[in-house]
Formats: sequence, structure tokens, C-alpha cells
Amino acid sequence: MPLNSYAPPQLEPIEKASVDELRAVQLERLKWTLRHAYENVPHYRKAFDAKGVHPDDFKSFSDLAKFPFTAKGDLRDNYPFGMFAVPMDKVARVHASSGTTGKPTVVGYTLKDIDTWATVVARSIRAGGGRPGDMVHVSYGYGLFTGGLGAHYGAEKLGCTVVPMSGGQTEKQIQVIQDFKPKIIMVTPSYMLTILDEMERMGIDPKSTSLKVGIFGAEPWTPAMREAMEARSGMDAVDIYGLSEVMGPGVASECVETKDGPTIWEDHFYPEIIDPQTGEVLPDGAEGELVFTSLSKEAMPVIRYRTRDLTRLLPPSARSMRRMAKITGRSDDMLIIRGVNVFPTQIEELICRMPKLAPQYLLELDKQGHMDTLTVKVEINPEAGVGRHPEQKEALAKELAHGIKNLIGISAKVIVGEPFSIERVTVGKARRVIDHRPKS
Repeated sequence: MPLNSYAPPQLEPIEKASVDELRAVQLERLKWTLRHAYENVPHYRKAFDAKGVHPDDFKSFSDLAKFPFTAKGDLRDNYPFGMFAVPMDKVARVHASSGTTGKPTVVGYTLKDIDTWATVVARSIRAGGGRPGDMVHVSYGYGLFTGGLGAHYGAEKLGCTVVPMSGGQTEKQIQVIQDFKPKIIMVTPSYMLTILDEMERMGIDPKSTSLKVGIFGAEPWTPAMREAMEARSGMDAVDIYGLSEVMGPGVASECVETKDGPTIWEDHFYPEIIDPQTGEVLPDGAEGELVFTSLSKEAMPVIRYRTRDLTRLLPPSARSMRRMAKITGRSDDMLIIRGVNVFPTQIEELICRMPKLAPQYLLELDKQGHMDTLTVKVEINPEAGVGRHPEQKEALAKELAHGIKNLIGISAKVIVGEPFSIERVTVGKARRVIDHRPKS
């Protein structure tokens, strides 16, 4: 286990505020957010009215339970910009992530939102051991995905030197790490393990590099992975949490001195834990579904957004704000594959667009080394009059794999089988997913 030999950081006043001071900030900002959403987003006005609530009804934190939830489907139904609360000429940037259909989930930011986002990511990097002047190697993907640019702007905000490497090109990643000598790397944990594997294959001892801190997010990872990564690399491995609908990376992040779960930056994101079946708000310490209400977002406020992540709220430790426990699973059927959100219905939609394939399918997930793998098993439609020559099956497999890569952004192995080669069920739901990945 690496030693945490970092000089004590200069904290923002809110990071060491009393509970009363923090709650006063949250209460004021919740009142503003509810009114901002109601007055400027037709969806929220309609949803509030349907529940019989008005922003004026919010007077204490317990009143938040009266207000409606927001789900990913609401963003999809208002695609692309219907959830925005400001005119488009005030929107400085848009990002997007996969939804349950071909349409992505779109989020927007004003210039102030981008500064807020950079501030919480900077705070997260500082909590992880980063300091002004450090070099940060960013291996999250750049583009519509919020990871790369979120990490980039936050590192710059802290006063770090940014290496905007993005993902892939593992040998080049290692060359840049060797030559530039960054102190911090921000990357998915599974890709970090791939980098470590490649270093060792090249005869490089990962402990000999300049890297001292790894800030890992975009996919779940276990305490066992932390231990393995730290033992191999000599780095401190800390967890950063976020999702694009709420802001992006930096909604919560671990403190390197405690490594006891991500601290939620509660001055910008108000958390609740609910029973995923009933929607009832649960007390701190109880496991349930994590829900967030944004407190300062201008372009796209979110009210009681259901993350579908299952976790617990824990008391403060290194900072004055509550922490979240490791995510134990999800309350829906979304899969996370190499940091990308994948819904079986996305792949089903692609299959159904190919008349030469039957609508039956099976998704098998596994790990090859440290990387997730996805195998999609489909079958020929017996009514399509398609021959069963290997080259015809190969062409269909290539077409579907190309569609999956374009729509979702991940590579998949596609196996086209004979008609009725996939097991049918006569009672209950079809088994569409088999996950062979280790649970710990």
C-alpha cells in the first residue's frame, strides 16, 4: 500500500464548513434550482403540476420528496435540447452519452456551468493528491463523452499541466509517460491495468515510472482491484464518480488520505437514497438507489435524477460532506462495458433492422486480461432466404459489429448461428445477458 505523503491541501471554506453552514447553502440553492427548472423547462412545469407541487412548496429538505423524479427516459423523450433551461445562445457546450435507443442523452452547459464543473473536478484532483504544477496524463476519451474534457478542464483549473492523451495507443501512452513524467493519470481502471500489463511486457517496472496518483472512474471497480493496482504500480489509486446527466466526472471523489469512498460535493449536488421499487426516501446508511438534484446548474438543472446506481450514503470523514459507498450494482438492466453504458435494447434495435437476422440474440460478457469483452450471438432468419455459407454469415457478423461500434462505441465479437440455435424460453422472460465477469 503506497504511503500518502502529500502536503495538506488548502481547502475551500465549504469543504470544512459546519453541517449548519452546508445545509444553509443547499437549502438556498435547492429553492433556486426548483424555481429555475419550473419556470424555464416545460417538462418540469408539466411534471410538477402533475404531482400537484410548486417550487414555493419547498421549505425544508423533507419537502424534496414531494417533487417528481427525473429518469434517463425523460431526457430521451425531450431530445435533443428540450431539457435546457436557457436559450441556445447561452449554451457554451453540449455533451452526449448513449441512451436506450439510437438517440443519445444530450446535456448542455453555460460558461458558468463549465467553470463549476472545472471547479469540482479540480477539487477532486486535489482531494486525490494533486497540486498546482503537477502534470496530469488524461487517458479518458475526448469528444461527446464527458470524461476527457471534464478531467482536462479540472486539471487546468487546479493549475496543473495537462497531457491530453485520450484513450488507446497503449505503447504510445507508455512512451509519453516515460518521456513526459506525469505525476497523475486519469483513466478507467480497466485500461490502467492494460497499461500496466503492457509496461511489464516491455520490461518496464511500473513502480519505476513518475506516476504517483491514479484517479480512476467511468466504471465500477472493487477494493481488490485497488489493492492489485497499488501493489503493481506503487501509485495511490482513488475513485472519482460522475455521470453526464448530473454534470460529468467530479460529482464525487475520494480523498487520498482516507480512501474510504468518494466524497460527494454537496454544495453542488444534493444526494438522496431511495427504495428503487417504491421511491421512498431512505435514511443515511441504508442501501438503495442514488438520486441527485443539481444545485447550481444553469443550462440543464436536474431534479431528483435517478442514477440507478445502488449504494449507501456515509457520514463525512476527510471533508465536511457525506460520502458514498462503493456501488454494488444497478437497479435497471444497463451494462457497463469498458466504461461505456450499454443497454441490451440498443443491440436488439440494430438486430431488428437487419431482416436477414432473426430477432433472437444473446449477449455474453467476459474479461480478456483486464478488459471487458462482449460477444453477441445471433441467428439467421429462416424466412429470409439467406444461404448458410460461411462467407454470408461473416458478412452479416461484420455488418452488425460495425453497427454496434458506430451506435454504442464499443467493439463486439458477433457470432451468426443457424436458425433456432439460441435457446428459447416458454415461461418468463428471455435470458438476453450472460455475464461471466468476476464479481470481485
